[in-house]
Amino acid sequence: MPETTFRIRWPDGVEEDCYSPSTVIRDHLNAGESYRIDAFLAISRTALDLAARRVEAKFGFRCTSADAQAAKIAATVTRYQPEETVTCLSIR
Repeated sequence: MPETTFRIRWPDGVEEDCYSPSTVIRDHLNAGESYRIDAFLAISRTALDLAARRVEAKFGFRCTSADAQAAKIAATVTRYQPEETVTCLSIR
């Protein structure tokens, strides 16, 4: 299962590399696109949950790194207003 890193820029300009154990993230985020904070949270939760479930289907256990990444994103978005935007810089 190919691991994927997606680089994002938070509204305050901080850039962060995020982890997905699957390329499924490519079905939900587009490099160069900006997302409202609330939409980004929903999209990333959905994509990372699907990625964790793909790992579970293949190996018999969820990917705790995907769950941890989703939790980190959920914690970070609380610093911003829902109308602010996150930009997906790249997916590799």
